[in-house]
Amino acid sequence: MQGRLSVWLVKHGLVHRSLGFDYQGIETLQIKPEDWHPIAVILYVYGYNYLRSQCAYDVAPGGLLASVYHLTRIEYGIDQPEEICIKVFTLRKNPKIPSAFWVWKSADFQERESYDMLGISYDNHPRLKRILMPESWIGWPLRKDYIAPNFYEIQDAH
Repeated sequence: MQGRLSVWLVKHGLVHRSLGFDYQGIETLQIKPEDWHPIAVILYVYGYNYLRSQCAYDVAPGGLLASVYHLTRIEYGIDQPEEICIKVFTLRKNPKIPSAFWVWKSADFQERESYDMLGISYDNHPRLKRILMPESWIGWPLRKDYIAPNFYEIQDAH
């Protein structure tokens, strides 16, 4: 089932995949990494002027990584603003997604956290560096296949 925004994107020839609706009725769309920046600009111009949150997750061990953007259309006098969820999937071998920083400034620290925890590189981000872990940290702690360095499981503890 396609939502209102999906129909609008199809009408204007913008490539995406509808993922349906979440439990609150918020439309979810999948955008390819190479299409994300132009579609982000279009969504901003279309009225989605507030990036409520950005997060990322590991879809499956050895599988794809996902960067998720929750956008809201803020307008004067509207009690129930329109919301949309965008998912951008990328390969874990060389995970790259265009940064949304230049469209929504609030993506700054959120994309840095996704980089720090999952290793997703956000192209054209002005300050993409570790934010939670020390610069010397090896690996990406929230990946499902991550093994902590110097981790020794306690065995035969009495």
